[in-house]
Amino acid sequence: MQKGTAAQIVTGAPMPEGADSVVMIEYTVQKDQRILVHSSVSKGENVMRAGSDIREGETSLRRGTVLSSHEIGVLAALGLDRVDVFKRPRVAIISTGAEVVEPGKPLPSGKIYDINAHTLSAAVAECGGEPLNLGIVPDQTDRMKAALKKALSQADITITSGGVSVGPTDIIPKVLNTLGKPGVIVYGIVIRPGKPTTMAVIDGKPVFSLPGHPTSVLLIFHLFVRPIVAKMSGKGVEHPVIVRAATSERLFPAKGRRTFVTVTLKRDRSGKILASPVPTGLSGAITTSAKADGFTEIHEDQQFVDAGETVTVQLFKPDKYYKLIKE
Repeated sequence: MQKGTAAQIVTGAPMPEGADSVVMIEYTVQKDQRILVHSSVSKGENVMRAGSDIREGETSLRRGTVLSSHEIGVLAALGLDRVDVFKRPRVAIISTGAEVVEPGKPLPSGKIYDINAHTLSAAVAECGGEPLNLGIVPDQTDRMKAALKKALSQADITITSGGVSVGPTDIIPKVLNTLGKPGVIVYGIVIRPGKPTTMAVIDGKPVFSLPGHPTSVLLIFHLFVRPIVAKMSGKGVEHPVIVRAATSERLFPAKGRRTFVTVTLKRDRSGKILASPVPTGLSGAITTSAKADGFTEIHEDQQFVDAGETVTVQLFKPDKYYKLIKE
């Protein structure tokens, strides 16, 4: 192109040789062979230089990045129609007990709906896993063994809830030891809640057998299972969101056990963040967990945490942090 001349191009088209700027067509009027420009334009305006978006040698996406619509757009811009990704780990979930009924069915007297399979499925999906709900299995050795074999054949991780205490129907630890090596590696943890928690490795695949109480299940999942699912899904080590708060009342740990107290958080009139424990004795009430914002940890050697004492609270949901900032 010569000085004083113009050429019409469409958005995204390459610049004609010799051109150095673009004026939008709505600011022009064509009269015969002349173009009248009604808005000034400087050199380089409305021009994106080749390589200005993604430069040669630049890291476009990092390992462990979740591919949302934005990242897919970057890949398309690079001309890639496929990339290597981490496989989402399949997590088999089994609920146990003759007293448990699948939601949606009539609830006979003395029965309860299966909460754990659905909360665990959602928790697995939240941290990058693919949940596989294998339903409810009665506390019978043969049926439990068959269910666990199926889970191990179809999934990378297996989670069970219930059947790990010391009652006559708590058969899971014994069954696990018949399925492969090394078998059970953890049989009970000195914590509250979640003392009966059992962990096994069956021919290289981890199995987590959690208590039956819904709030205990979610807390133990958060502490022990979530980091492994996240790691296997390629997310790497998750960094918990921590808030410092003052306790609204005195907190007592279980004697000789590391105690995790679920709390709700809010600001008082002075603007201080207060941590209030959820009602005690309700480990089976799922509403307790739904109301909790996070948990604080009390060491087994600590006698109590006094009211007004500053504690560290690990949040279940990071968005609570931003809500506290806005309050």
